[in-house]
Amino acid sequence: MTGQFGAKSTTDEVLDGIALGGKRALITGVSAGLGVETARALAARSADVVGAARDLAKAEEATGGVRAAAAAGGGSFTLVELDLASLASVRACADRLQADGRPFDIVIANAGVMATPFGHTQDGFETQFGTNHLGHFVLINRIAPLIADGGRVVILSSGGHQISDVDLADPHFASTPYDPWVAYGRAKTANALFAVGLDQRLRQRGIRACSVMPGAIHTDLGRYMTPETVAALLESVKTSGSGKLEYKTVPQGAATSVWAAAVADGDAVGGRYCEDCQIAETASASITGGGVQPYALDPENAERLWAKSEELVGERF
Repeated sequence: MTGQFGAKSTTDEVLDGIALGGKRALITGVSAGLGVETARALAARSADVVGAARDLAKAEEATGGVRAAAAAGGGSFTLVELDLASLASVRACADRLQADGRPFDIVIANAGVMATPFGHTQDGFETQFGTNHLGHFVLINRIAPLIADGGRVVILSSGGHQISDVDLADPHFASTPYDPWVAYGRAKTANALFAVGLDQRLRQRGIRACSVMPGAIHTDLGRYMTPETVAALLESVKTSGSGKLEYKTVPQGAATSVWAAAVADGDAVGGRYCEDCQIAETASASITGGGVQPYALDPENAERLWAKSEELVGERF
């Protein structure tokens, strides 16, 4: 799919002329970086935005500009507490949203962690798989009845998915030596596969789900990166032959999310992986050369992940 937008497009350029009055959006991870910019861009176009964050005080401080944009653009912005590393918190958040009862036209699963030290969530899941995938898996499935017919779900994946497919036999590194980038790759592949499985289940209601690669951006996502993890990433770039990592600004990084959520044709992006405000091509072996690995869009792989995810969280959706 080709179009007028690309790697350097910003949120404001992508949404130029788009009016979102009467639309309601849920965005996770609105305490910094891409989440804040995504919320600002939608609220500035008159959308009513609900931002979810683990640390509400941090999110309140970070989103002053979002509230100003909402006031100027005729939208609104509110916060809800959500800790994706705790299924109790995820379920409580979903219950609050369900009790409120108002539908969402857009859901953007933006929150995540990257290259963390080895650890576990409150429920015993490996930190990156549990936070990035399983937390969103439970949240979005629980609020699926609230997603309006014809709505859109956007799940942030990453070019890092090219590092590794999911490992459903050992999702928590119980028998595999832990590598923070392999764990990140597994989690980001899971994000893409979740979009495939979700799209298959919700498309009969006109709801389409896709995953997006925002690009390399300097945000809080890299807060766990040590000199060793940075060196490992740079070595991967070097050995892949793809050259220097090209960083985007935050508005450029958030552009693909808002493009997929509010601009792109749902039938075109449904079940797909998008980057640079386009549908991605099949990837090469390079982890930074762009594109998507076939295993991250494989419907059978998506179904295996869905079944394993239900088993791990103890719920069927």
